[in-house]
Amino acid sequence: QVRVVESGGGSVQAGGSLRLSCAASGYTYSTYCMGWFRQAPGKEREGVAAIDSASITWYADSVKGRFSISKDNAKNTLYLQMNSLSPEDSAMYYCAARSGSFCYTPRRQPSAYDYWGQGTQVTVSL
Repeated sequence: QVRVVESGGGSVQAGGSLRLSCAASGYTYSTYCMGWFRQAPGKEREGVAAIDSASITWYADSVKGRFSISKDNAKNTLYLQMNSLSPEDSAMYYCAARSGSFCYTPRRQPSAYDYWGQGTQVTVSL
């Protein structure tokens, strides 16, 4: 059974940093596409960052230069380092996995993913 569990959210002041983690289990971690998404109240879920099997990454324009996605295949864990946070980054953050024998390109759309975590809240205040 595939399972992804996020952690690391919290409250931080603007300009601060947080690192989110996503622990995965139940599948061959390195072969799956992985991604981070976020959803603020009243808004659609949006892609934040994604990574493929070769560790090629994609970032939303709004987070480029501030966020960094990475993975540790030995630990079956995905990370999202978030720096220079602003109130606009406040949202529920979700980790997602797309099943497959190999991920050839980072997937940006929520509809591309099969498995989702329960989310971790990030709140940034002025």
